[in-house]
Amino acid sequence: MILHNEYLFLTDEVAGFRQFRETLSETSTTMVYCKKGYIDVFFHGKMLRVNQDELLVRIPRATELGPYEFSEDFEFLELAIPNKIFEELMYELMRVEPLWWQKQEYLKAHPLFQLNEVSKEFCETYFHLLTLQMSEPLDDYRRQILKLMARGATLEILHYLDNMIPTDDLNVTRLAANSGDYTFHTFTNLLREHPHKREVQWYAEQIGITPKYLSEICKERSGKSASEWIADVTIAELKHLLRDTTMPIHKIAEQMEFPNASFFCQYTKKHTGLTPNKFRKERKS
Repeated sequence: MILHNEYLFLTDEVAGFRQFRETLSETSTTMVYCKKGYIDVFFHGKMLRVNQDELLVRIPRATELGPYEFSEDFEFLELAIPNKIFEELMYELMRVEPLWWQKQEYLKAHPLFQLNEVSKEFCETYFHLLTLQMSEPLDDYRRQILKLMARGATLEILHYLDNMIPTDDLNVTRLAANSGDYTFHTFTNLLREHPHKREVQWYAEQIGITPKYLSEICKERSGKSASEWIADVTIAELKHLLRDTTMPIHKIAEQMEFPNASFFCQYTKKHTGLTPNKFRKERKS
């Protein structure tokens, strides 16, 4: 079975695994659950073996999956989320997961999970439900359901990491105050707490560095500038307020510190293609 749309790629066939590797692996977050046998994948400069009952997770900006070989009895489930969708989910999760960036960084170096019985059942249940959803025609309801289920699967992984990562690996206080990692962590925390602030200068002043240096640090750590981060988080926050609250448009504009509702409408249309009212109507229809 091979299922693919703008939100997800699902397969449990070797042909589907090959198709994904050849066409989509560079632009997707990948989860491969080995049900039986094993697969050897070139990852981080060495061959990585994924054995039975293990889950391989590759996230954006991690090393690409290279050549691979698998056993004759290899059975698996693969779920892939386009990087654009995954990053949008992560911006939304900033609100509930303060250590989301550190967990992503940990995943880059530790991509393998040993699954217990409950985790295996979660994997198979998510896959089964997604298969049913993707077998139906894609409409607005299906799009929202698929996105919510992808969000749930991502949260499961972040939650699982709580019991897997040594506490010291998430201890930001161990970072030197003048280190790039500390600066980037401080910046993303400020973004999470102040998504209505849209000037690089403001964030740089809070940290005590120049806007140019802040952008350089962001680019080094994530591949995106500070202004790109700010825009992405602002858009995620305004989408949340429009989609998940009943707050009037002019109140959202005030909360997000836009000079007026008209400017807020222009900004929303520029970044979503829809006016605030149309965005809210379409997402709630």
